[in-house]
Amino acid sequence: NEDGMPRLRVSRFYRDAYASGSLSETDRAYVIERLRRAEWVTKSIFQRQNTIRRVVESLLRFQRDFFEHGPAHLRPLVLRDVAEDIGMHESTVSRVTSNKYVNTPHGTFSLKFFFNSGIQRGQGEDVASEMVKQRIAVIVSQENPRKPYSDQKLVDILAKENIKIARRTVAKYRDMLNILSSSQRKRLF
Repeated sequence: NEDGMPRLRVSRFYRDAYASGSLSETDRAYVIERLRRAEWVTKSIFQRQNTIRRVVESLLRFQRDFFEHGPAHLRPLVLRDVAEDIGMHESTVSRVTSNKYVNTPHGTFSLKFFFNSGIQRGQGEDVASEMVKQRIAVIVSQENPRKPYSDQKLVDILAKENIKIARRTVAKYRDMLNILSSSQRKRLF
């Protein structure tokens, strides 16, 4: 969002000084060089803003369901998909999305959040790994605290939802979510 951002421009003082013809040849060369540099910086910043805008527009197209319905609808997406969509190199997309955030109706997210691997569903399309993490968190939050689900039981529950995932992957996602193992989650009273 560029609202409230000042427009970049070169001070009229330097343009007028150059145009007046009252400068020495050395001063004139100096002002010309500074005007070129200022123009280059202004053009570079505009190009960077344009690239960020194009990447975000592409993310909106790919992740429309997320923006309309929330994190459970995040789709698998890799840098290459966006790079091909906007006609740029993957490294450019990676650089542009580093340390940038977007405010959505579902919270503020790093642009890197929208890039995640896919986990194969039985017959349907892949689901985003982030969506699987969110699903694990929901399942664990709804479990009986006296009989928490083991990682294998989580695998079985996800399999019934047509999400094929290994037990060690469930353990990895559980760790990423800071969810303790079933033996550590168990409450005796």
